[in-house]
Amino acid sequence: MAGRLCVRSMCRVVLQQSAIARYPQHVTPIRSFAVYYTKEHEWINVTGNKAVIGITNHAQEALGDVVYVELPEVGAEVEVDFPFGTVESVKAASDVISPVDGVVTKVNDVLTTSPAVVNKHPESDGWMVEVEISDESQLNALMDEEGYLNFLKEE
Repeated sequence: MAGRLCVRSMCRVVLQQSAIARYPQHVTPIRSFAVYYTKEHEWINVTGNKAVIGITNHAQEALGDVVYVELPEVGAEVEVDFPFGTVESVKAASDVISPVDGVVTKVNDVLTTSPAVVNKHPESDGWMVEVEISDESQLNALMDEEGYLNFLKEE
């Protein structure tokens, strides 16, 4: 039994390390079972009371080549169902809607100079903000991956 726990612990470390490799070093490791999606095509990856937010692959494909990203400053408050930023492409501009209330704790400054990262890696390196969640009950209104994929089929 002790051997099993050790193997499981090692697997957990490997999974955590692979999650870390997908995100910049200053972002908290992500647990894939805590990813949620909105009908506006944002994803939110929750770890404890912190969440990393970005736009989905579907959203970036619909936008086309992203040429500009506007994000809030660290310390800004975000409100559920209200825009916190803008993504502009050669086709259109689109607001990025917050899936939760919270305070911005980190911003992906890479997107300021390299907005195309959103096209290349929308659900990893193209993350936009990290927020400290004010009301975790708001997560109940969001979709899991299966729900989001079904939503896309109906859209």
